[in-house]
Amino acid sequence: MANHVNPGVLPTDDFRRVKTPTRISWGAIFAGVVIAIAIQLVLGILGTGIGLSLVDPVEGTTPGATGFGIGAGIYWIITTIIALGAGGYAAARGAGVHDRFDGLIHGLVVWGVTLILTMYLLTSAVGGIIGGAFRTVGSVASAAGTGIGAAAPKVADVANVDVTDVRAEAAQYLSDAPSDPAQMTPEQAQKEIAKELPALAKGGQDGAQAESRIVDIVAAQRKISRPEAQAQVTRAKAQFVQTKNKTIETAKSATDTAAGAAAGTSFMIVIALLIGAAAAGFGATTAARRRVYTDAV
Repeated sequence: MANHVNPGVLPTDDFRRVKTPTRISWGAIFAGVVIAIAIQLVLGILGTGIGLSLVDPVEGTTPGATGFGIGAGIYWIITTIIALGAGGYAAARGAGVHDRFDGLIHGLVVWGVTLILTMYLLTSAVGGIIGGAFRTVGSVASAAGTGIGAAAPKVADVANVDVTDVRAEAAQYLSDAPSDPAQMTPEQAQKEIAKELPALAKGGQDGAQAESRIVDIVAAQRKISRPEAQAQVTRAKAQFVQTKNKTIETAKSATDTAAGAAAGTSFMIVIALLIGAAAAGFGATTAARRRVYTDAV
């Protein structure tokens, strides 16, 4: 008896050979990423040209830094929406997706790959330049922390300065001054006071000795009594402490302001990135809806 096969049902072997279509097309995603980055670069160059055209130092009509910053941020968000929207749309259309969810996945993958690639390009180019600068500064700092004898050759090597010149200059700064303040020249007195200031700042017994030495030098140089010199040194110390405290407070305030600005910038970048993801997803789902509508017609 002949076997009859239902025309609507595939045999078991044929059913196993049916291949499930791939839901993600990486070729289409790559094309979308290329389009997104290209559009972003073109619009970025255009924005740079627009910004430079607003600079007019002769007439004094150049916008302030705040205006530039706000305008640049808004322009960056707009260009991100355009670039990622176009990239997501191109990826979904190129993949030929029919389902809105598949289109959304293509758009989000375009956004993610574009973000990762952009961050890689920034860290490999700009980060390399900044890293080289910090390595140079680190070499100088490391050399300065190893003592005068060992540091001088290293610092000189970094700065391309002859070691002999460095030692000769150091010898001039550390030249012996007369122990009697009355026999010092004004230059020698200034150098001697400068040499005692670190010990004075530390305080304690060494600070008291340094202060006494400075008082003797001031009294001898200005030809005033020691109590008068002591009063002048005390006033100078008080003014120095006040200035130092004011500088510290200003630095703290500036640091707090900078930290607040950095936090605000971070939040704005996150919002802009989320907007970019939404734009890529919207562009891709639009392409999917368009495809479904075309097929239906």
